[in-house]
Amino acid sequence: MIGSFARRATVTAAAVAALTAAGLPGDRTPVGLGDRLYPELGNPGYDVHDYDISFTYHGNDRPLDAVTRVDALATDTLDRFHLDFRGDVRSVEVNGRRAAFRTWREELVVTPAVPVLRGDRLRVTVVHTSDPAAKGDTGWIRTKDGLAMANQAAAAHTVFPCNDHPSDKARFAFHVTAPNDLTVVANGLPETAVRKGPVTTWNYRTVHVMATELAQVSVGRSTVLRRTGPGGLPLRDVVGTADPDRAKLEKRLAMTAGQIAWMEEQVGPFPLETYGILSADTVTGFELETQTLSLFERRVLLSREADAAPVMVHELAHQWFGDSVSPATWSDLWLNEGHATWYQWRYAAEHYRELTLEQLAKAAYGADARLRRDGGPAAAPKPPGSDGKLGIFRGNVYFGGALVLYALRQEMGADAFQRLERAWVVRHRDGVASTRDFIALASQVAGRDLGGFLRAWLYGPTTPPMPGHPDWKRSVPAKPVHGHAHRREAGKVA
Repeated sequence: MIGSFARRATVTAAAVAALTAAGLPGDRTPVGLGDRLYPELGNPGYDVHDYDISFTYHGNDRPLDAVTRVDALATDTLDRFHLDFRGDVRSVEVNGRRAAFRTWREELVVTPAVPVLRGDRLRVTVVHTSDPAAKGDTGWIRTKDGLAMANQAAAAHTVFPCNDHPSDKARFAFHVTAPNDLTVVANGLPETAVRKGPVTTWNYRTVHVMATELAQVSVGRSTVLRRTGPGGLPLRDVVGTADPDRAKLEKRLAMTAGQIAWMEEQVGPFPLETYGILSADTVTGFELETQTLSLFERRVLLSREADAAPVMVHELAHQWFGDSVSPATWSDLWLNEGHATWYQWRYAAEHYRELTLEQLAKAAYGADARLRRDGGPAAAPKPPGSDGKLGIFRGNVYFGGALVLYALRQEMGADAFQRLERAWVVRHRDGVASTRDFIALASQVAGRDLGGFLRAWLYGPTTPPMPGHPDWKRSVPAKPVHGHAHRREAGKVA
């Protein structure tokens, strides 16, 4: 989700043609960008620069009143366009004039009073509700005392109208009104908190562009813990004010500054304006790298240090790999999860020494044939099935992706590999990048063509031999193993 059309993922003519059969009602406008895994998400006719979102909170079982303002550039002449959204809409304005609209499937179809010409500014204001108790997948998570967001991979449009694809990044501003006894925290930096009678409106704004799937708003009886990280980086963590284990949580969260310093030794300066962890008193089955404020189940943070700390590094690593540098398409997800798992493995091996990096990689190598069979190769994952929004988060992109990185380091050498990692996050900072981009940069850094080597690892149906380890064996269990590899499990291969 980036600037001009040239910065977004390319939509091929074949992909658009394939979608015309499922186009908007009444014409042949394609429904989405044609992403291989989520073909109906995203919109090719405009490029979002800014989202300005207002929520009024009435309780975690009631719809929030909301206003979403989208400031975009038309990349085509638009006599009709759509935003990804599933929810109730009260009114729509386009460039200050009332617009006709209808909801269809998971799209808000808008007909402006006057067509918007290619190259012109497109400003859309949608008055709507956002329901945390809606049926089906939703980006809202209800906690014991409020709400948090988990929009990955394809649920941001259940929370607010948007161009819900990671290839169109934008800046965000949030304005959240809640009762005075609650605290609101969101992505980015705080601006003001304005109290008016029984409610307070909290205002936050991101400095860097962000993908819709990484949006975060927390409402609850919370305390914000503030400290300073490397280079003066402002850190903030969010914990339950009355959490009986608050002291233990604070001790665990105090590790973040050292973890950032460790990551900076690997890949360079932290790429965003702030960082911290949101401790949520709920059970989700996953942890999530929402930009500048990672979402964690408190039970994971309270687990033993050798289990919790590497997962903290996993989500921290995503701030470079996945947040600052986002995937051009969802098939490039391994660039997020493989890298985060790689640094999780390395941190665990260096700091807790229960397993060496080689042992972790060897275990993943032994499971890789099964992971390819069940989920596809790392860079060509199978589409999600009935398992909903988490359907593409399988072991092939976690363990398989990390295994690709281990093989690449074996092939090009540790020093060249680190130069590649540092160059990657600098070259694509605040942008999107593809697997093809990674292969090209790896070849450039190595000084030789690594395309054949990496394509075999990333797209091949079978696991290639591991450089430097001709004795490593590949095996396939007799029966398929189903289920997801959640982030906190990404350091283990069962």
